[in-house]
Amino acid sequence: MRFSNRHKVLVEQFIASFNKPPRKLILDFDATDDRVHGQQEQRFFHGYYDHYCFLPLYVFCGKQLLVSYLRPTNIDGAKHAWAILALLVKRLRQAWPDVKLILRGDSGFCRPKMLDWCDRQDVGYVVGLAKNARLLGKVAIEREVAADYFEATGEKVRYFESIRYAAGSWKRQRQVIAKIVHTDKGSNPRFIVTNLKGSSQSLYDGLYCARGEMENRIKCLSGRSRMMDLAPLLPHGDEADPFRERLDADASHELIGAPFVSNLNL
Repeated sequence: MRFSNRHKVLVEQFIASFNKPPRKLILDFDATDDRVHGQQEQRFFHGYYDHYCFLPLYVFCGKQLLVSYLRPTNIDGAKHAWAILALLVKRLRQAWPDVKLILRGDSGFCRPKMLDWCDRQDVGYVVGLAKNARLLGKVAIEREVAADYFEATGEKVRYFESIRYAAGSWKRQRQVIAKIVHTDKGSNPRFIVTNLKGSSQSLYDGLYCARGEMENRIKCLSGRSRMMDLAPLLPHGDEADPFRERLDADASHELIGAPFVSNLNL
């Protein structure tokens, strides 16, 4: 897999925007729906979103869009994420050999082979981890203590625990941070997996939760006035996907303010 010319432009402009080498870069990966209103090829119904759509993969670093990769919805939401991460890591380290790179994403990007690759390549990660019976069992005592405290005081309970855990598909144990929460709606623990050092709360609240800014940018990008207005007019066949991707990237830079000019050849 290699970058398209369009993505090369995005990445090279990102690199050129720095006056000096950055010490750390956080690469935010996320997938979302791009609703369609016509009979575009590769359109499929997505049960979660409850409509026909594409499932583009976005990668942001700060406010700048690095990747807008159009995909059908009948795939794993993390498909090609590992390959795109590897391409980004290779190019960014060519530009800045000493930069610390961190992958950030929700539980949809918690894939054991990608985490193993990050560990081998000295790439940091902080990624959501879907709850399951084993994880819940590992924090059963903490959840019970939180429930008792809430029952006694009526005050919301929220604190963090670091545990060692290995899913069945993992080759070894990893650091998992559990956010223990108990409110009047009951217990609602959340989990992330990371290979970074730091306090549990700072890694969860300060680093992982900051991905909410990227999610807001995607909502703005997908936004959806421009894409929705143009969706019925998009071409079909082999020209459709590059055309939609270009609109996506243009809309992002128009809304976010990065210097990007394209030729749509309308």
